[in-house]
Amino acid sequence: MDVSDRSVVIVADTPKVMADGDWRVGLILDDGASSEQAEALGRVFGGQLGGPMAAVHPLVGEILGVEQARIEYTNEGRRHRVKVGDAIDIEIEDFVPPQTPGGEVSKVTGVYLFHQANSTLTIARAERSRVKAFGMEWDNSGKNGHWAPFSWSA
Repeated sequence: MDVSDRSVVIVADTPKVMADGDWRVGLILDDGASSEQAEALGRVFGGQLGGPMAAVHPLVGEILGVEQARIEYTNEGRRHRVKVGDAIDIEIEDFVPPQTPGGEVSKVTGVYLFHQANSTLTIARAERSRVKAFGMEWDNSGKNGHWAPFSWSA
């Protein structure tokens, strides 16, 4: 099943130490996914087909549901945004030390053992970070954020 043109958002409520498990997780698939694509993505992100999400699955204590919504993602220089219907609106800006505003962005490296997406995370500040999905609601605007590009394939 080809799902290369589809987007998925995982919404998770985790303890401070994520490795402690007992995560509460909901999955949002883009509304352009066919029922076959949605089923396949549900299996991938539910950990049933192996890969990185199979390693995450033992940490999940409660599955809150699977929904479909319009997912918009933009990546423009040092700004990154994801909007998911009316449920999620997050925009972050890469952190650059004030002493070198035109310099390199700050990154945390060597985190692959702890982070399934990438061994390097870019440090960012959340311009907006509002989530209201699966009975969870929070606003982390103005707080810390991280992002990393990744690509999973079979």
